[in-house]
Amino acid sequence: MSTEPEAPTTAEVSAEETKETSTLKVIGWLSVGVAVAAVGIYLGREMFCRYKFNHRNPYEFYAHAGEKPTGEFGLGV
Repeated sequence: MSTEPEAPTTAEVSAEETKETSTLKVIGWLSVGVAVAAVGIYLGREMFCRYKFNHRNPYEFYAHAGEKPTGEFGLGV
């Protein structure tokens, strides 16, 4: 009976390597998915902004188009 730890068998080493590679694959695929989602959101926003810009009506070319009058002007508060 030896008190020295036993060397891991090839099956144990192979199981650990498989676990490590599968973890790295999961992390890799998640990072790819997040990157694709971020690019999709950015491109969607750009396309929407360009669509809105190209479909303006004539009233939006005036200086104050779309501004709401405020009732708090000149109250001196």
